Amino acid sequence: MSGVIETNTLTQVGFIVRDVEKTKAVWAEFLGVSAPHTVDGGRFEVTQTQVEGKPAPRANCLMAFFDVGGNVQIELIQPNGEKSVWQDFLDQRGEGIHHIAFHTQGMDGKIAACERFGMTCVQRGKYGDGGGEYAYLAADETLKCLIELLENYR
Repeated sequence: MSGVIETNTLTQVGFIVRDVEKTKAVWAEFLGVSAPHTVDGGRFEVTQTQVEGKPAPRANCLMAFFDVGGNVQIELIQPNGEKSVWQDFLDQRGEGIHHIAFHTQGMDGKIAACERFGMTCVQRGKYGDGGGEYAYLAADETLKCLIELLENYR
């Protein structure tokens, strides 16, 4: 497969919301499913979250995930008020679609390829359970959105 990240399979659409509990109830009703559990972003000792290349031990969020067919999820993210790509989005743009995500392997190489393509890595960390990592890449000028890369270790 060619392309910058060597995949074209969308795996997630992420939304920034002010109230994850209220929003997940509405999505559950709309989709006709039970509301998923809410989880937090994890402890910094595991996530090692970096915002704009600097450690961000207080950046966190609440999340809920809906599986919506195949391997696609809707992710709802409520930032905790600390500096993060999530909080910046909420402060600057309000609620709405935040990112589209793709699963990949070889995170460092994929980030470098995206940077050569003109994107900037604005936040990076491990999943809350340490089972993988994520990176958000600003592609507002080129792709008109944030791209999230997801790598599962398991």
